[in-house]
Amino acid sequence: MQTKINWIGLAGGVTTIAVIIVSLFYPWWLVTAGENLARANVSPLNTNFSFLGTTFTIPLIFALNIASLLTLVASGIAMLIYSIIPTKAYSKHLLGFAYKKPLFALLFFVIVLFAITMIIQAVFGLNVPLVGSSTVTLPETMTYGVTISVLISTGFQWPFWLAAVAAGLCIAARLYHKRIATAQVSATTTAPSTATTT
Repeated sequence: MQTKINWIGLAGGVTTIAVIIVSLFYPWWLVTAGENLARANVSPLNTNFSFLGTTFTIPLIFALNIASLLTLVASGIAMLIYSIIPTKAYSKHLLGFAYKKPLFALLFFVIVLFAITMIIQAVFGLNVPLVGSSTVTLPETMTYGVTISVLISTGFQWPFWLAAVAAGLCIAARLYHKRIATAQVSATTTAPSTATTT
């Protein structure tokens, strides 16, 4: 009997692992303020900030990054294992665990980004766009009465779109599993009749 492989799931698992690797070096979303004044490299897996050339991380965000990293690693590995043996009894459980994680990471990331930009605008009066550039004037309470305007540029980077591809492939693998399961049931029901006729 030829082993059936879920090639879409295999591609989804490989792409998820690729997202994890590249996200350790490249951000999903980048924001810069002025010329090397401030910079934020933001992703669910690795977030760091720099101010006047000094790079730092926030412990709480670092802990959330580690949790997201471990979750996506487990998801990618589970998807790879499932894809190679999709007809095993436990394979559907692996798929159920794995296929939603990249999508959840993507949606949660966008929602948090949107919420943060809204909070910054409401609290500090700074218009930080999700994508594009904007010149903002810092509140005088922060600049001791001096008027300071800063150009802020933001944008989603290519690892974000790679993560979107991974999420799409994993969802497609879940849909394709129905075809694999149907084919398995058909093969099981026709096997006894074939054996009887011979």
